[in-house]
Amino acid sequence: MKIAVVILNWNGTKLLEQFLPSIVQFSPEADIYVADNASTDNSIAFVKVNFPTVKIVENNHNLGFAGGYNAALQHIDAEIFALVNSDVEVTENWLKPILETFKKEPKTAIIQPKILDYKRKEYFEYAGAAGGFIDKYGFPFCRGRVFETLEKDNGQYDDYREIFWASGACFFIRSWVYKELNGFDVDFFAHQEEIDLCWRTFNKGYAVKYEFQSVVYHVGGATLDQGNPKKTFLNFRNSLFMLTKNLPKSSLYTTLFIRMVLDGVAGIHFLGQGKFKHSLAILKAHGAFYKNFNHHYAKRSSFQSQEYFTTKSIVYKYFIQKVTIF
Repeated sequence: MKIAVVILNWNGTKLLEQFLPSIVQFSPEADIYVADNASTDNSIAFVKVNFPTVKIVENNHNLGFAGGYNAALQHIDAEIFALVNSDVEVTENWLKPILETFKKEPKTAIIQPKILDYKRKEYFEYAGAAGGFIDKYGFPFCRGRVFETLEKDNGQYDDYREIFWASGACFFIRSWVYKELNGFDVDFFAHQEEIDLCWRTFNKGYAVKYEFQSVVYHVGGATLDQGNPKKTFLNFRNSLFMLTKNLPKSSLYTTLFIRMVLDGVAGIHFLGQGKFKHSLAILKAHGAFYKNFNHHYAKRSSFQSQEYFTTKSIVYKYFIQKVTIF
């Protein structure tokens, strides 16, 4: 089974210098690519000189996460795409359990490995942890991470099971499924496009799985820090885009209304913390949602599954009931 490990890069020479060696060392089964988003540093020259076996695909512009991968993967021939952030360290034999699962399970379309924190390696990492889910109102959470609470890895998620979404930090997908669904939604630019793609995959009847025997370590926030208002804007805007595209029609408008009220509460919370720019980012996200509602509504497929969530409200459980773990 032919697999391509594809690392999206934008001005990431230091990250490539730090993390590309582990990928080259521990990925003998794969062809390795750097997909460059029109970097202006010396990323490409660095890879060519220091990693001559790594192939390079150059995009003409910085197309973000979604567009960058969509453009680059058109030029890559493989049965499995492994999309790996440039700030991920992989471990020995990380590809073997993934490939074995794809061979055994034709209905499994996407797989996520166990994602631990590079800086605190005994803890799960924010972006994915042990597999993702969303609640009734579209708030994402993970086994091992609910909002800002990260669990220590004590083997509690050492299992193989179906999940709802896999993290874009390290994301394995069958190439034909990626192409059938036209890849990531480029309107997202970055953030939650992997959840949207997994939801569309789920609506098609394919499975998304978590494989604990494959382990990677992720820095997180290396390209856009968690405290950046732009990240707030993208997360809130893209979540509304995703709900518009994928919610069952019977619950679409009610759920969107409640979600936007909850966003307003989040905005007030940011104001109380003195984070005016984040409150403004939520307002801008809602403005962008209203402006583009018809555009994203037109993307709805012919079928949206009713069974997309695992809990009524993670916000209520976390902030009111004080349930801080999965």
